[in-house]
Formats: sequence, C-alpha cells, structure tokens
Amino acid sequence: MIDQFAGDREPVAVILAGIKDDRSRQNSRQPILTADQSMEELAQLARTLGWEPRGTVLQERDAPDPQTYLGKGKARELADLVFSQEASFVIIDGALSPAQARNLEELTGVPAMDRAELILRIFASRAMTREGKLQVELAATRHRLSRLAGYGTEMSGLGGGIGTRGPGEQKIEVDRRLLRDKIAKLNRELRKVQQVRTEQRKKRKQSGIPVVSLVGYTNAGKSTLFNALTEEESYSDDRLFATLDPWVRKWELPSGQVILLVDTVGFIQGLPHELVAAFRSTLEESVDADVIIHVIDTSSSVWEQQMSTVEGVLSDLGVSERPRINCFNKIDLVSPDLAVAILRENRPSVAVSALKRAGLAELTDAVVRLLSETRTTVTWFIPYSAYDTVYEIRRLGSVFEERPQEDGVWITCALSPADARRIRKKLGVEES
Repeated sequence: MIDQFAGDREPVAVILAGIKDDRSRQNSRQPILTADQSMEELAQLARTLGWEPRGTVLQERDAPDPQTYLGKGKARELADLVFSQEASFVIIDGALSPAQARNLEELTGVPAMDRAELILRIFASRAMTREGKLQVELAATRHRLSRLAGYGTEMSGLGGGIGTRGPGEQKIEVDRRLLRDKIAKLNRELRKVQQVRTEQRKKRKQSGIPVVSLVGYTNAGKSTLFNALTEEESYSDDRLFATLDPWVRKWELPSGQVILLVDTVGFIQGLPHELVAAFRSTLEESVDADVIIHVIDTSSSVWEQQMSTVEGVLSDLGVSERPRINCFNKIDLVSPDLAVAILRENRPSVAVSALKRAGLAELTDAVVRLLSETRTTVTWFIPYSAYDTVYEIRRLGSVFEERPQEDGVWITCALSPADARRIRKKLGVEES
C-alpha cells in the first residue's frame, strides 16, 4: 500500500535531533511541550516502531538553519554520532523542508525524516481496516506531494512518453500530476467506504441510544478504559497509537440503560495536518456524541500540556462546548494529595484506574448525570399490561423512581425528546 512508510520488522538504531529555543514553536497557537519533553516523546514514537534511539543532538537557537536545520557545527556533530552509533535514520523533532532533508542525508549518509513522517510510519503499521489503510495512504500521498519539490535535481529534467502532456513537460510536474490523480482516486474510494459508516451512524441516531465518546492523548489508557466499561477486549497496548480504527460497543449501565461507547485514535502534539485531514470523518464521528469523556494520563509529567493539545483538537472540530467529563486515569500512580488537588481544579472530573477497574462507578454516575441534563424528565403511569414499555425506558434512558401500584407503576425517568414523544404516543398520554 505505502511501503515507504511501513514499520520495519527489525529494530534499527536512530539518532534524534531538535532545536531548544525555536521561536516558531514558542509562538504556536497551542500550548506545547518543552524541547526536552518533546524530544522524550519523539524517542517514545521511535520505540513504538521498534527502533532504538542511540543519541540526541539538541541545539539552542532561535530558528532552524535553512540548509541543514541544525547549525553547521551541530550538523557535523550529528553526522559523527550517526557514524559512531551505526544509525540507520536521523529523526528531526520538527518539520523538515525538502532541501534540509536532502542536505542532512548527504551530510550524514542516512535518510533524515521529521516528526510528521515518523508518525505517518506508525499509522501505516497500525491501520488494520480498509478505511484505516485508505486514510493513512491518503495522508502519506498528500505528504509526498507537499515534499515533492526539491528532492534531487533529477526531478527537474525533461520527461516524455505515454501519459505526459508532451516531451516538454518537466518530470516534477508529471509526478505532481500523478500524485494528485492518486489523491483524487483515494478520496473516491474513501468516500465509498465511509458511506457505510455514515449509514451506521444514522441508524444509531435513529435508535435514540445515547452515544458517549472517549477522547484523549495517545497512550492515555482509552482502550483499557473502553474494555473495562464494555467488558469487551478491543486491542490495547502500552504504546503510542495502539489503536487507529474506531471501536463502537454497547455499554450496559447497572440500571439496565444501554449506551454506545466509541473509542478511536489518540491525539498528539505535531499530528501531521495531512493525517488530521484524512482522519477527519473518523474524528468527527468519535466526538459526535451526547457526552465526551476526556481521558487524561495523570501519571504523565506533562498531562496538562497533553490535556491542552486535546482541547485544541476538540475546538478545531467544533465540539468544545459538548458536555464533557475529565477522566483522570492511572490515578493509582500518583499521590492521594495530588489526586485530590487535580480533581478540585478540573471540574467536572472523576479519577479512575482503568487497569485496576477502580473508580468506574463514579465515572458511570457522572455520565448518567450529564445525559440526564440533556434529556426530558417525565413522570408517567404505566399499567402492568404495558410493562414492556418500562424495560424499553430503562434501555433508552435513566429511571429515577418507580412506585408500584395495584394495577401498574408510576415511573419518573429522563429520555431524549424524540424517545419521550414516541413513548408518550405509544402510551396514549397527552403532553403536559
């Protein structure tokens, strides 16, 4: 599919490099990690592919060198480190221009990639479904198109032959056109696949069953929490981007109410815009929910920055005002005093340990409360002859009180407006 971005089977040595005082990073719209924290995350990304970081070059400067990203002296130091550690790749914690990538490759003798390209490789190795693979291939093709100019002087030569506009067309123009044609084809294929998802989404809305979505920074423990709540076994692992494709499962509450729980790809600082564009429909589906649970890795030393990154993505998707619960996961790995302080300063929030299945009851209660705020509260008398309606109400909404009588039951419950209208009509109850 996209072999050049596929994860390697055997571990390889890599050298990491970055800039400490990049003013462009400091002035970015979203809060970001410090240079040291970002480099540590870059090392985690490399390890996710099974690669072994064997050295780091971090330079203090205001902006990247236009020729080699690092200054000449640090670039030579990078080349020496590549040689001494027998590294196979150089990974830059930033965005490389085509000229910078080419010059670094000539200087070090090994391919140079940036953070975006590394993340693309990880996504390529993780995608399992046809939709996921198409999304990654689309993102990779867009990335290649953006990086096409400047990759070697051989691309500026004249081309000709079948499929070109004539012998005077430059090879780089031919390649650009071929990539654009491929992007158009992938978009068509992706729309066909996503049409099925759109129909499934429409049916879920028509069913009236509440939808709750899990979002969070990658490796925050979303999939582990998903498994704990639904008692399912979706794939989870202590690695970045362990899952890409969305999972939707039924979550049955103790009251008997059924909720659809959605889990999808995690977010990360510097997520390539090509990936955001390709996965936009998937991301939008994951956050098109009645309630969003923002899962946060409390044990991370940079959880506040990670939380801000996720909030920025939610804002970009237009759902920052959606009812939301901050779910501080891995709470067992921090001190009780810190846990109390975090919960006090970030309301509404709950603390859980998905791995140990602690705090799940409190999370469930918080979800029920938020759902009830977006629903209609009604009190009806239901005769025992229509008692099957009570089971339907329990499945669709929240039951607050049941008062049995001789010939039926008074029930107070919260339902979506659509469900309330339908059941009221079924019972022959006039609207008050």
